[in-house]
Amino acid sequence: MGKTRPVDPFVTQYFAEPNQPLHRQYLALRSFLFEGDTAETVAAKYGYTVNTVYTIARNFKARLAESFDQGADPFFQIMKPGRKKTDKDDELVKTILSYRKKQLSIPDIKIILDAKGIAVSEKFIYSICDEDGFARLPKRSKWERQTLMGNSGYTTVLQAPVSEICAFSESEQFSSKSVGVLCFLPLIKAYGIDKAIEESAYPGTEKIKKLNSILAFLALKLSSVQRYGQDDGWCMDRGLGMFAGLNVLPKTTWYSAYSAAIERKDNIAFMKSLNRIFADHGLFSDTANLDFTAIPYWGDENPFENNWSGKRSKALISIQAALAQDPDTGILSYGDTTVKHDNQNDVILEFLDFYREGTGQKITYVVFDSKFTTLENLGNINNEGIKFITIQRRSKNLNEKIRQIPESQWRTVKVERANHKSRNVEYSESTTTNLRYGEGELRQIFIKGNGIKPATILCNDLGSKTADLIRKYSKRWLIENDISEQIHFFHLNRNNSGIVIKVDFDLTMTILAHNLYRLLALKLPGYSRNKAQTLFGAFIDNYGEIVVGDREITIKMNRKRTLPLLKESIPEPNGPYQWLGDKKLIFTANTHT
Repeated sequence: MGKTRPVDPFVTQYFAEPNQPLHRQYLALRSFLFEGDTAETVAAKYGYTVNTVYTIARNFKARLAESFDQGADPFFQIMKPGRKKTDKDDELVKTILSYRKKQLSIPDIKIILDAKGIAVSEKFIYSICDEDGFARLPKRSKWERQTLMGNSGYTTVLQAPVSEICAFSESEQFSSKSVGVLCFLPLIKAYGIDKAIEESAYPGTEKIKKLNSILAFLALKLSSVQRYGQDDGWCMDRGLGMFAGLNVLPKTTWYSAYSAAIERKDNIAFMKSLNRIFADHGLFSDTANLDFTAIPYWGDENPFENNWSGKRSKALISIQAALAQDPDTGILSYGDTTVKHDNQNDVILEFLDFYREGTGQKITYVVFDSKFTTLENLGNINNEGIKFITIQRRSKNLNEKIRQIPESQWRTVKVERANHKSRNVEYSESTTTNLRYGEGELRQIFIKGNGIKPATILCNDLGSKTADLIRKYSKRWLIENDISEQIHFFHLNRNNSGIVIKVDFDLTMTILAHNLYRLLALKLPGYSRNKAQTLFGAFIDNYGEIVVGDREITIKMNRKRTLPLLKESIPEPNGPYQWLGDKKLIFTANTHT
């Protein structure tokens, strides 16, 4: 026979001598209705009269029937799983409802609360909004959402945290609508761009170091934030902050103060270090396409000159910038916003010196239009043994010469168009000599076609096939699309400062962001010729969750059709990243879309 378990005296007293009225009533009803004791016995045991026993029994039966209909219990509270219902006057609830009234989505609200360290689920935020009667938001474009985020005034309700370096040492989880931008970190690591930043002359600040500072600028460029002035929309996203090794990105005033301390020589040195990296990886061919672009200026003052804007087909107050691009990979190798009317003719000579010092190589070909430099500079380039292809300036005599060429002397060649389709171009050829162009003969290649005004290509390459030279020059037309893309996608025309050095630094960051998109495109089969805006929409623009572990950081990206291809393109090995607590990055698909 087993041993008898000892009874705790407190347990005996709790059940034998109930002190609470409801407790005593429950035991009396159990004894009378369930165990079958008489009313007299129950009344004597629990201190009731007999009539009272009958009364509480009758009332209990009525409450029990009503409770079953309502799914409740007459004595015990039914515990429901999940978070308890919050009082409407609770500060967190008021904050959530205030954001919802400004048309912010539930994921956006969660991102803001995560940045402040308030751990709530999207389900909880939805329940608060649903209880208050908020309907589902209509579908909006990315630009509408970004404008709304920038104009919502988060800091009036919830103060944005101060940006600082984050050790990422504690395990945590938060949401971000910019998880796709983190996919550029493996490219930065694989090509050693982080080391180039560390070795650059760019400054660091007391709270934010050099690498973190440059990555903070780069995060905005890669994520296509419309302008630095709308900081409330992105300074709460912890995913963008993690890209730079920070808790969140800094606010606008920091960016302005930082860029003001950078000189042109710092940008030149950094671009040279990038060119050495790209040259070592075989990303430069023997040719560079050069062109000018006008970056419109919308400031109050008027410190700049009038420049022709091809996008707007008129001259306007702007910052004239020079760009150089590799025609095969699309990598931009040079940028300069200090160009003025009195020095623009010498830009090509400055570029050749820059390229030689930056890559350690002497470029073979330069391709540009007729207004890029003077005939004397063409002669200097020709005498140095550098081959050039340019368009000869139109004149009445030249147009008449083209018209007099017999039809039998015209040939046809296919060239690439800006939309990556081909077109037929007719051409004829002759030679010319002019001491102003340098020593030796020059080739004159006359071209015409549907949609093309008759033009004359001038070239000092006497050995290449004519068709190859025409195709080489036709690629220069494509750089105009890249310039247009930079003005719109990377927002080069959003200048709100009259300090040119800020614009020059902004152009340098734009070149770096553009080249990272080109590196990504080259690793994506079928997407190698797509623009940054297309790549952003197809691959980078994504929402997800970030889980910080002991040795790695897991990026859970929402499922998209292109996500498997993006994951395959991420270089290996992936880390560790010293600005992320020496942890590795793991990219995976989220469990939901």
